[in-house]
Formats: sequence, structure tokens, C-alpha cells
Amino acid sequence: MSTPIRVLLADDQALIRGALAALLELEPDLQVVASVGTGDDAVAFAVELQPDVALLDVQMPGLDGLSATAAIRAQVPTCRVLIVTTFGRPGYLRRALEAGASGLLVKDASPDLLADAVRRVHSGLRVIDPELAAESMTVGASPLSGRERDVLLAARDGAPVSDIAQRLFLSEGTVRNHLSAAIGKTSAHTRAEAVRVADENGWL
Repeated sequence: MSTPIRVLLADDQALIRGALAALLELEPDLQVVASVGTGDDAVAFAVELQPDVALLDVQMPGLDGLSATAAIRAQVPTCRVLIVTTFGRPGYLRRALEAGASGLLVKDASPDLLADAVRRVHSGLRVIDPELAAESMTVGASPLSGRERDVLLAARDGAPVSDIAQRLFLSEGTVRNHLSAAIGKTSAHTRAEAVRVADENGWL
């Protein structure tokens, strides 16, 4: 019998992590070698265990799944990464591929589809949720600059401009300019709406 495909799982929700591990372990050619709850642990275990495929959630504490993808691809180039997320946002797809992921699936995919995706990614193919791919083509790339994205992220909790300026080591005027630009680019009326629009499109 051929050597099983060694899989690392990372998801901050223990129930989902356990369910994914149980599903994959039912497949005779797949072996879950680690199951972790943060992006930082995903990178550390990938370096230590050298898995064939890493299944990463997007939203995790510490390093998020997209940052962890880039780190794993840089430090363990033989490990392919498949993003599995609850949030099918078109911006995530583009950013995942830019980070070096071999594919992206949403969590409501069938168990057979998930197992097959792991095999396809391991063999060097790309696996992309078809609806998300179509939506991504329609939405296009994020219109936000890196700094505008940083400012919107810092504005997520409703912090005043002075706090955002301190966090990002910018002047209050610069923060206002970036917020204004982000509001315009997202066709929003307020910064809260700009955060929501950017979030829904996976640009943050």
C-alpha cells in the first residue's frame, strides 16, 4: 500500500477541527498528523512534521490562515496548502492564491469533495470552489491600498481617529485621509459601512 498523504489541520473552533479530522481519518489514504487551533501553531507544526498538505481556516487568533499559508510555503515548500473557510468571500480567494495556497473550499463542501480536494492539491493541482471563483471574477481585486486596509482594520472596533493614529504610528490627518479614501473606494457613506463592505468582500 502506498504511503498515506500526511495532513495538518488548523482551525480555531475545536468542534469543526475534530469533525474535519474524523472525516479525513475515514479515508485509508489520508492521515491527520496534527490538529491545531492557531496559525502560529500551524506554522510551527508544519516545520516540525513536514506534512504533505495543510488545511487552514482563514480567521484564527495570532497569525491568520492567509499569513500562515505564506509562512508555511516559505519554510516548508513541499507542503501544499488548502484553505477551508466558513466565509466564502471573493477577496479571500485572491489573497489565498497570492499567499501560495493551492486552493480554497468553503466548509459546507461534502466530505467526499474535501478528501478529493486534499488528494488533488497533493498531486499538484489547484482546487477552487466554483461559485467563489465566479464571484471573484465579478468582484475583482481589492481597491484598497495596503495602508488603507491597515487603517480600516484598526477602525473595525470603532476606535477614535486618535487611537488609530497611535496604533499605526501615523498622524491623525493621515488616518483621516486614508479613511476618507477607503470610504470612497468602497462606495460607503461611513467608515463603519466601509469596514463592512471590505469585510464582506474579503479585502480585510
